[in-house]
Order: sequence, then structure tokens, then C-alpha cells
Amino acid sequence: MSKLYKIVSTDFEPINGGTGRWFAPTKAKPGKWMPKVECVVACSSGYHLIPAKAIVEWLPRATVTGYLCEAEGRGDSDKDGDKTAFAQARLIKIVGLLDEVSMRLAAADMAERVLPIFYKVRPKDNRPAFAIQAARDFALGKIDAAAGVAAGDAARAAAVTARIKPSAARDAARAAAWAAAVTAAGVAARAAAVTAGAAAGDAARDANAKIIIRYAAKRLRAGDQT
Repeated sequence: MSKLYKIVSTDFEPINGGTGRWFAPTKAKPGKWMPKVECVVACSSGYHLIPAKAIVEWLPRATVTGYLCEAEGRGDSDKDGDKTAFAQARLIKIVGLLDEVSMRLAAADMAERVLPIFYKVRPKDNRPAFAIQAARDFALGKIDAAAGVAAGDAARAAAVTARIKPSAARDAARAAAWAAAVTAAGVAARAAAVTAGAAAGDAARDANAKIIIRYAAKRLRAGDQT
């Protein structure tokens, strides 16, 4: 069975709807099972879990730091799209930390994956590449917000000039612009992922999930060492 995930705040409260607090897992064992829900209806009641490919769509929307947790459900279930609601669920382990740094770095990588599509149309236009580097530099505190905005604006301008077929070239430039956007990191990462996915096709969702998981895990390890 494929792994399922839950994104919660660092206080283990729901970020994307719902109430209450989840039982925290430890390094030695999973958290306790949540109380049983008698009537399970996806998007309405029950404990909602997602597969890896849906992680990007459920990143924290505002400047909220969250945990990406591996989870499991049991009992009655109901599915709607990628989400599955369960009568009971628990957090197995914390996989990674979703913060401003990890989400921005992931957004840059997701945009960079489709940069070759843009270069096929405009091989000498480096504006999207500069925007991607600006996203990384801003995440690491190497440049200020004004520089990030300028790079994002340049990439958006590149997207306008790439308004020729294939449209994937335009989407690739837009992904770079979103990666450099000085807004909530989760918003920037989701937007970069969506536009990069449009450029690269359905397989991009799985690839983007791996990028998010990798950076989130790295940030969690860095926090454990401090």
C-alpha cells in the first residue's frame, strides 16, 4: 500500500481544515490513534490523509511552519480525488519540516526541472534562470525582498515573450517567476509546482513531491542538530 501523509502545524493541529490536535509521534513509536469518527464523509468528516503526489497542493498557505508526517488510517473510509477520509488515523512519524526555507528551495528546484523546455524556445534568455537563483538566494537570506521581486518580474516578462507554441515554454517561465515570488513560501511553491507540472506533464506531481520531501527532511535534520 502506498504511503499516506498528513500536514500539521508544529503544535500538531490541522493546517488545512479540521479541529483538534493530533497525537505526536516520537522517534521510537507512532502517535496514538485519533478518536473514532462514526460517519465518514470525505471533505466533511473523518481524518483526511493524502498520497505523496498531493503534498504540494496541501502545503501551508500562509507564513506557517508545519510538519510533514507519514500517517495511516483504519476503519471506514471515503475518498474524494486524492484525499481519503478515515474513521481513525494516526501519525506514524515526522518526515520533514515545511518552513519558509524548505518550501522556497523546493519551488526553485521544481521550476528548474522544466527550464530546458523554455530554453528550447528561447535559448539565450536567462531571465527564468536568474529568477530561480534569486528564489534560492532569498530563501537563504542572501538577497532582500526587492531583489527577489525584480527577478520574479523579469521571469514573468520572459513568459510574456514566450507566448508561442508550445505553451509549455510559457509555463516554465511562469514557474520560475512564482519560485522567486516574495509571498508566502507555500503559495509560491504550490504555484511553481502547478505551472511546472503543466509544462512537464502528469509525472511532474510525483517528481515534485520527492523534491518537497527531500528539502523538508533536510530542514528537519538541521533542526535536530541545533
